[in-house]
Amino acid sequence: MAVAAKNIPAPDLVPVRRALLSVFDKTGLIDFAKGLVAAGVELVSTGGTAKAIAEAGLAVRDVSELTGFPEIMDGRVKTLHPSVHGALLGVRDDPEHAKAMHDHGIEPIDLLVSNLYPFEEVRRSGADYAAVVENIDIGGPAMIRASAKNHAYVAIVTDPGDYASVLNALEMNIGSLSLDFRQKLAAKAFARTASYDAAISGWFAETLVIEHPTWRTFGGRLESVMRYGENPHQSAGFYVNGDKRPGVATARQLQGKQLSYNNINDTDAAFELVGEFDPNRCAAVAIIKHANPCGVAEDASLAAAYARALACDPVSAFGGIVAMNRILDAEAAQEIVKTFTEVIIAPNASEDAVRIIAAKKNLRLLVTGGLPDPHAGGITVKSVAGGMLVQGRDNAVVDDFELKVVTRRAPTAAEMADLKFAFRIAKHVKSNAIVYAKDGATVGIGAGQMSRVDSSRIAARKALDAAEAAGLAEPLTKGSVVASDAFFPFADGLISAIEAGATAVIQPGGSMRDDDVIAAADAHGIAMVFTGVRHFRH
Repeated sequence: MAVAAKNIPAPDLVPVRRALLSVFDKTGLIDFAKGLVAAGVELVSTGGTAKAIAEAGLAVRDVSELTGFPEIMDGRVKTLHPSVHGALLGVRDDPEHAKAMHDHGIEPIDLLVSNLYPFEEVRRSGADYAAVVENIDIGGPAMIRASAKNHAYVAIVTDPGDYASVLNALEMNIGSLSLDFRQKLAAKAFARTASYDAAISGWFAETLVIEHPTWRTFGGRLESVMRYGENPHQSAGFYVNGDKRPGVATARQLQGKQLSYNNINDTDAAFELVGEFDPNRCAAVAIIKHANPCGVAEDASLAAAYARALACDPVSAFGGIVAMNRILDAEAAQEIVKTFTEVIIAPNASEDAVRIIAAKKNLRLLVTGGLPDPHAGGITVKSVAGGMLVQGRDNAVVDDFELKVVTRRAPTAAEMADLKFAFRIAKHVKSNAIVYAKDGATVGIGAGQMSRVDSSRIAARKALDAAEAAGLAEPLTKGSVVASDAFFPFADGLISAIEAGATAVIQPGGSMRDDDVIAAADAHGIAMVFTGVRHFRH
């Protein structure tokens, strides 16, 4: 049965006479404290926060004066006391609450300023178990939730970014804060503690290898509000969860317009793809459109790799995303700006490259400081009506597979290199996925079709179009290899690839008709390799 409300209306303006400040992040603390004092607010504080305020020459009462009890247990217990929580939770206009506060000498607190131990940062630092646990804040969330619940009388500030607006509101309302303002602060406070608890529960699940905890929570901080989502009638915001995996969420934008919803989605897909390529082995470039690669290549230089990636589908590349696995240099930048491009993302960029890109003022340039590790674990989340689908990240890498030659003819060394290259790309193409590759470059990509044979035909058709655009006598699929993200359920998809000119095939295998597909490959002298691993991507 729900707790009954007493139905006491909340006042609009509440004077702020006493504030409790207890913060780990002391950014802007002293200026804020000075502003509160100037507004006639009495300061109460704890530990290091009180020390910092006192050292700034401001009068401050230690919280132990309110509780009559010292901090104990290395500061673990200092605010968990009725004199603090009663001061935050007391309903001032409820006679019973007012009497209890009077009888027990509880002085009301009108403003709580609190932020939390840096659990998220310590977790990401790789600290040991005990250190991470020690950075789980208890008193902070308890006070924050108490104040947020009692926002009818108490204002709660959890973000140093709100200090200026609080001081401005106090000035505008002659030392008071409005109900609307307090409500918004409370909503933000509950979101903060929810995100904090989500990080803690997520860490426990990860540390204890609980793949599917009974309760799964996620949290994030608003990074930007976008003009719209996938379409103009949809609103959108970008939230970051603190994961330091190099990519669009952690990148530094050097120039260009604000990233859109679709930009972020496509840029993430592009950078995850080039993360598959070791920069010490080769330069790699991926061109992405609508989260699918329209061209990928590796070569000795970024400029050469970009030219070969562009040649795969120059029409689709218009307005695309370009990702690379090495520092963007001037030579590559000069080539990229010749085609309209929305976003470039790279581990870094040379000064010359930055100057070249600057000539295109709307072109976004992102630098990440590193590449995502394709072997790393993690989870991906997709919303569905009434719930979420959560799965482990697809961190299977073809270099680690035990490849099995299933045809009479084994692939040549050159074919095997291209087969691995093509399967690496197929992992990042929407299913059903077919990828033709030759000499370390894609030459035809078919994505997202309901039939695998259709994907194969579309990829071949695109190769024909690219050949015509380049003035070639025949498409580059002649003499290429082909990768399929999942098994061929029938031989028709394979026959289509053979007709396009493929000489070797890589696929997971596992179909009831594998023998028929293998027989078709043998009949045409095609080499076929099974990976035993599927890469569906929906």
